[in-house]
Amino acid sequence: MTETTLSSTQQRRIQKALSTVPYIQLLGIELEHVGMGTATLVMLIRKDLTQNHGVVHGGAVASLIDSATAFAIIPLLAAKERVTTVDLTITYLRPVSSGQMKAVAKVIRAGRRLIAVSAEVFNSDGTLTTTALSTYIKI
Repeated sequence: MTETTLSSTQQRRIQKALSTVPYIQLLGIELEHVGMGTATLVMLIRKDLTQNHGVVHGGAVASLIDSATAFAIIPLLAAKERVTTVDLTITYLRPVSSGQMKAVAKVIRAGRRLIAVSAEVFNSDGTLTTTALSTYIKI
């Protein structure tokens, strides 16, 4: 679901990104909300996303975060602009083993070349489980 303040062009770009990134589909990541500089994505916990101790693998959490931060940026980009992740710093606060994870991303600063984005991940109870900071570069 996208926010109505986004233009039809922005909404189409978001839907295209959502439907053409096979990795998002593989992980079962779903779009809950996208606004100007914000995005919320969710991912149901499945056994194949866990590590040997039964908690969600850190890489799956990182993928959810990276996807949410990228979707927060999409509405801010001009038609031909593209971005890629420069860095991603994650702090895992609590393990998650069931339910779903919700990543909420917000653009902190969008410069001419670099875009800084923060993200927080919550479990099904609404408890903060992970924080992250990411930088993207326009390519």
